[in-house]
Amino acid sequence: MKTLFTLFVFMSFNKGFCTETHDQVLSITPTTQDQVDVVRNVSTQHETALWQPASPEFIRAETDVHLFVPATSSQVVSELLLRHNVTHEVLLDNANELIEMQTKNDSTDPRSSSTFYERYHSLEDIYDWINRTTQDNPSRVKAVLIGSSFEKRPLYALKLSVNTRSNKKAMWIDCGIHAREWISPAFCLWFVQNFLSFYGRNQDVTNILDNMDVYVLPVLNPDGYHFTWTTNRMWRKNRSFSRSSSCVGVDLNRNFDANWCTEGASHNPCSEIYCGAFPESEPETEAVANFLRSHKNSIQLYLSIHSYSQMLLFPFSCTTEQAENHDDLLEIAKEAAQKIQRHYRNHYKYGAGAKTIYLAPGGSDDWAYNLGIKYSFTFELQDRGRYGFLLPPSHISKACNEALIAVKTIAMKVIEKTPASSAA
Repeated sequence: MKTLFTLFVFMSFNKGFCTETHDQVLSITPTTQDQVDVVRNVSTQHETALWQPASPEFIRAETDVHLFVPATSSQVVSELLLRHNVTHEVLLDNANELIEMQTKNDSTDPRSSSTFYERYHSLEDIYDWINRTTQDNPSRVKAVLIGSSFEKRPLYALKLSVNTRSNKKAMWIDCGIHAREWISPAFCLWFVQNFLSFYGRNQDVTNILDNMDVYVLPVLNPDGYHFTWTTNRMWRKNRSFSRSSSCVGVDLNRNFDANWCTEGASHNPCSEIYCGAFPESEPETEAVANFLRSHKNSIQLYLSIHSYSQMLLFPFSCTTEQAENHDDLLEIAKEAAQKIQRHYRNHYKYGAGAKTIYLAPGGSDDWAYNLGIKYSFTFELQDRGRYGFLLPPSHISKACNEALIAVKTIAMKVIEKTPASSAA
């Protein structure tokens, strides 16, 4: 396993004292517009990675900012914040240890260890898991090749189906659209394993699979995900490039044709929210869109899994206008959040994306909704910033179980509310 973000330890001598600096995550709270400008400058002009919000233009006064600061930038960033009296604290003092903990993996075979699903796995391990899962469950699981990535990696969706009943409904779940959100692919693996294991034993799982086929895309952004394991743990976008810029990558969740590249996205290829050259310019986005278009008569529920911030979001994110069935979506999201609170004592916000977070045009959930999939949701999994994208493996189980109970709650409501589908 290659080491990510090589540990930088700098010894700074000041008045006889020796201070070690490591990669850190800071929580910063600007209180004035001048301080907002300082924080924006820090996040763009220095070697840092903005965790929250997704892009500097979303930084506002009196709103927490989470910033990953490598050891190489630690001193200059701290001095700038102190010089301008910007309130900040260290959330994670040694991010390197968490990265090492996330990538430590003693077993790649789910049949050899009960804790396989409580670890993070490389892209190669996930491909192996897909092969084994289809081989071990030939009557219930089929791998569907829906396309390939910019770097020609296959995009495999698993189809879970337990019967050939005509006019069955279906739901779609995708994970890993943003490369650094490792808990997302971990959930897709967890979900598949849970549904295969508990069909016939758990009432909700059985009812869902009896009435729905389920398509699960474990890693929508395989190039970016692979890059986070080998080179840059904080990478967000895919790995496409163009002749017009030296900057790499498109934010795939700004590349769908839903108010594409309006406020909340960027035409700048160097931006973390770069929308691409045109809608569906990226092979990953196009592959998902084509698959959903060809199955739009059967797919009644769309779910996209992200992290972090603990939210259950629904359309619209691309506009502040309300969705046609806003009240219905709100009721379902509220019930799912209440189930999480009741069973796991954890709080999830819920609501329309644009009003709950900020405008985010070109998102997959809005596009799916406009396609006709009127039950469309985005989950933001654990946590709220304590660990952020570096959620320790010990938290995987609880994070996935929270998401699982929300998925089951929503799927059961959709089965209840939607008529039988036409053949896809």
